[in-house]
Amino acid sequence: GLLPLIDARNWRSDADLAEVYAVWGGYAYGRGLDGRAARGDMEAAFRRIQVAAKNVDTREHDLVDADDYFQYHGGMVAMVRHLTGSSPEAYVGDSAVPDQVRTRTLGEETHRVFRARVVNPRWMAAMRRHGYKGAFEMAATVDYLFGYDATAGVVDDWMYEKLAAEYVFDPENRAFMEKSNPWALQGIAARLLEAADRGLWERPGQETLDRLRETYLQLEGDLEGDA
Repeated sequence: GLLPLIDARNWRSDADLAEVYAVWGGYAYGRGLDGRAARGDMEAAFRRIQVAAKNVDTREHDLVDADDYFQYHGGMVAMVRHLTGSSPEAYVGDSAVPDQVRTRTLGEETHRVFRARVVNPRWMAAMRRHGYKGAFEMAATVDYLFGYDATAGVVDDWMYEKLAAEYVFDPENRAFMEKSNPWALQGIAARLLEAADRGLWERPGQETLDRLRETYLQLEGDLEGDA
């Protein structure tokens, strides 16, 4: 349930994130139980959580390749933080290679994925070959990173700066998205500006913000003109 809340951009605090997480997830299943409301039991259990772990057993996707990761894992972190006042330790278990199992902090795994895929020139080039869908995937990646940051605080300022530089300001990527999917480019600019407005991107450069706003407004005018 967190994805619609993040997309609507109308949440204000951990309390809002936790409320949606509990409303959607506060049910018990088991022998003789088929979705019985159990929010109180869920919250009591979550108050005892000190470590939030997510296991990944494939290389076919990563933490910011789908919304499930931040909704369930990031949502758990936000829920515990709301209930207890502090975030649990967050880890990712990597068993994609069964005889080389690794455990990383969520921050370490996010950094690894960011460098290996998100701003990897080869991946971006592959997305450009897929036209509209490729631009959509780039915008979705930014959304999922934002969602994980909103729930678990894992995106550093340099990562937001890099996203702006590579996805919005890079001439090749910008020309590609303006032609193939300008809505994706506008969405990326809007999401980065939202990160700054919410303080997730703590110290954005003023020039960067000005260029993002200019990009957003230019695209808004272009898209309205084409409507």
